[in-house]
Amino acid sequence: MFESAIFYAFGTVLLLSGARVITARNPVHGALFLVLAFFTAAGLWLLLRAEFLAIALVVVYVGAVMVLFLFVVMMLDINLERVREGFWRNLPLALLVGVILVLQLISVVAYHYYGTTPRQLPPGYSNTKELGRILYTDYAYAFEVAAVILLVAIIAAIALTLRRRKDTRTQDPAAQVRARKEERVRLATHLSYFLKVMKELNSNGKKLSFIAQEIGREINTIGSKANDATMQKFVVEMKDELEKIKEQLNNVL
Repeated sequence: MFESAIFYAFGTVLLLSGARVITARNPVHGALFLVLAFFTAAGLWLLLRAEFLAIALVVVYVGAVMVLFLFVVMMLDINLERVREGFWRNLPLALLVGVILVLQLISVVAYHYYGTTPRQLPPGYSNTKELGRILYTDYAYAFEVAAVILLVAIIAAIALTLRRRKDTRTQDPAAQVRARKEERVRLATHLSYFLKVMKELNSNGKKLSFIAQEIGREINTIGSKANDATMQKFVVEMKDELEKIKEQLNNVL
């Protein structure tokens, strides 16, 4: 008697929550009612001595799938008016699927009452152990195929949802190490002009100091774009030599 009362109580909550899933105007509320439906369905599984299915329903669907679905619904900006537009268009298909489900449930109940009587279970029977034995012996290949299909589905979902944003900044080591041709030409021109001015008989120290500043500016430009350790080492060495040249020019001046 007590077990029947619990069954009808859980069944009533399950029917009401299932109806609210499809009638709730807010999709977040519909998702929460679906979580309640899963919990009550797990309670019905416990009444049927199917502990593994009840725990799997709570852990997998409520703990993972529905939580993820709830977060997605909460984060997405869903246009409810656009969603409701296809209600009447999809109503015939929904009624057909509902009729098929009702017929399947009627066949299960009719088989329970008019079919063969279920065998009596031994005292130490565990449906979890029996389910694992059948799953990994009689249906081992089907289990492996299902695992491969799920893996392919996960990879396909990641591949389909991967989008490369145009405004994303990525690092290109080759471009960072490689200096521009114009920068190399300007640095080489400044160095050649520095040597030319230095070899003149009436060379001007201020002019050499100005050219040294331009050389330092080009070295800093190349160093700011180079993240390679070897290139940075060369830039540091060039800066050290340039500082020595500037110090000698200051001594002369």
